[in-house]
Amino acid sequence: MSYLKFDKTMLINLEESLLREALRTNRKGAYHCTTIVDCNTRKYHGVLVMPVPKIDDDNHVLLSSLDETVIQHGAEFNLGIHKYGGNNFSPNGHKYIREYTMDVVPRTVYRVGGVVLAKEKVFSRTDNQILIKYTLLDAHSATTLRFRPFLAFRSVKALTHKNDYADLSYQEVPNGIRMCLYEGYPDLYMQFNKKPEFVYEPYWYNGIEYPKEQERGYEYKEDLLVPGYFELPICKHESIVFCASDIRRHGLARLPQQFEEEVKERTPRSSFVNCLKNSVHQLAYRPNNGTNVYLLAGYPWFKVRARDMFVAMPGATLCIGEDQLYRQLMQTAIPALQTFMRDGMPDKVIREINEPDVLLWAVWCIQQFRFKKGLDETRALYGETVNEIVAYITAQRHPNLKVADNGLLYCNGRERPATWMNSMSNGRPVVPRSGYIVEHNALWYNALCFAKELNGDTPTSENLDKLIRMLDTSFPSTFVNEHNYLFDYVDGTERDWSVRPNMVIALACACSPLSRTQKKRALDIVTKELLTPNGLRSLSPKSNGYRPNCSGSQHERDLAYHQGAAWPWLIGMYLTTYIDLFRRGGVSFAERMLISLEEEISQHCIGAISEVFDGNPPFAARGAFSFLMSIAAVLQVIDKIMTYDEQ
Repeated sequence: MSYLKFDKTMLINLEESLLREALRTNRKGAYHCTTIVDCNTRKYHGVLVMPVPKIDDDNHVLLSSLDETVIQHGAEFNLGIHKYGGNNFSPNGHKYIREYTMDVVPRTVYRVGGVVLAKEKVFSRTDNQILIKYTLLDAHSATTLRFRPFLAFRSVKALTHKNDYADLSYQEVPNGIRMCLYEGYPDLYMQFNKKPEFVYEPYWYNGIEYPKEQERGYEYKEDLLVPGYFELPICKHESIVFCASDIRRHGLARLPQQFEEEVKERTPRSSFVNCLKNSVHQLAYRPNNGTNVYLLAGYPWFKVRARDMFVAMPGATLCIGEDQLYRQLMQTAIPALQTFMRDGMPDKVIREINEPDVLLWAVWCIQQFRFKKGLDETRALYGETVNEIVAYITAQRHPNLKVADNGLLYCNGRERPATWMNSMSNGRPVVPRSGYIVEHNALWYNALCFAKELNGDTPTSENLDKLIRMLDTSFPSTFVNEHNYLFDYVDGTERDWSVRPNMVIALACACSPLSRTQKKRALDIVTKELLTPNGLRSLSPKSNGYRPNCSGSQHERDLAYHQGAAWPWLIGMYLTTYIDLFRRGGVSFAERMLISLEEEISQHCIGAISEVFDGNPPFAARGAFSFLMSIAAVLQVIDKIMTYDEQ
């Protein structure tokens, strides 16, 4: 029985099937993504989407889609599907789908009369290359397959239209052709494991629509070039493998074997945990197959972001037993942090490393390693890094993080966002959090206590202890209000009374200046006003400015992003706190909370968790469909639950 299986009834209902997307990636940032019925609904969708560094640092859609046609006795049955104006779909190939599963790789089974055809996809881990295997499971007469490639050769942020300057020429290569529509792009090689007949018949398909872009207020119509079609016969029980790549393939007869080798390296999606592991693996990023390793913040549009990487790293590595990956990520990240602290220079790959809270999250990330691997190993590997970060901050060297006389950190967030709540409108922060920011100072206290633990009985610890004792008084007196929750920020006489989830970060820190009673009272407010089945609301419905629906135009989404939309990554902090406070009772509650998130992995991007959800029912998924911090947070909660189960 497949863990992720979708039957004919759901697949032929486009209102349901077009909501569900499948993603396959490699370590170089390239990917394949479409809906489970192979109808592209985003400009980010494509059979082969990859970086083209010679042009820019965005991904580019080379091969948008591949329409298959089954031919028997001269009758043609097109398995493809595209959306056109007036809510028209053509050809309507989804009506032939009998089932879709994703045990290890995406697998679609079509039935056309007596023909039963299986299609499976795998994306190379190391190359910009997708392999699609077609197996004829049953047929009662001679069968031919025809393939029409739809070419785009454009950025994921743009759309293409019929023009006179596209290069329509092609060159024959072994078992296929290569094409390049525009200068600056790599050649696209389309090859099979056996020789097809290619019929050159260039034609523009006009007016293909992407409803997801229409929903988001963007241009949503484009024209795609089909240069012709491939045809080749297929026998019962035979497999044919199609390969699309930016490099010419040799040894094409080995494509079926290579397909199976790639499959063996995949984590089977046989459980909730394995689905999340698989999604984390798809977010690993090793550009140009180099030594540096990163975690992408999410698909389809995010790059490497410093805060996201440090917040997610423990859940994405240590909590699934991949300690070596954690060390590799740190070997990449620490030099970038040091370059920023010593020279003030940003990193070319790790974006936003200069944000005020990034150094604090880096220390928190190292502290999670300490909980898994012990104090001695942590001190040996990362003790100097923690000390350098703390010294850098206390020496007032950060451009937007100052230690006040009361020991608290002050940050200016009026002109540009200074926290993870970073949406902007008309050039200004939507949520201008400034002054003493609650999670900054909770992470600061936590970092000081952790640094003291690493340094042991030394003069450095004595200096740290003075700051810690100061914060023991100043943090509660500044942030704890008479209604038993925490101010989101305090700036002079201005105190933000909004009920926001950032206080839960303060509750979740291992070292906290808050008492157990203060934590429980604040957590109770979070539970009553912010908790949803899929995450914590970014603002309470009782607070002014609540906007629960993160939909519509870019401007409308920016206004709602942190004004009511619910964020799954925060539920990790919330449930961690809940378990710490209520022990076994907290574990039972956490297990029940994870049920709704487990349901989500079959609703949107299959096997992954989205970036954000609406704050009100039906809690629709929004934003990036596979989001690193969301996935890692759930893995961290699951790991904490398993730790209790093992006791």
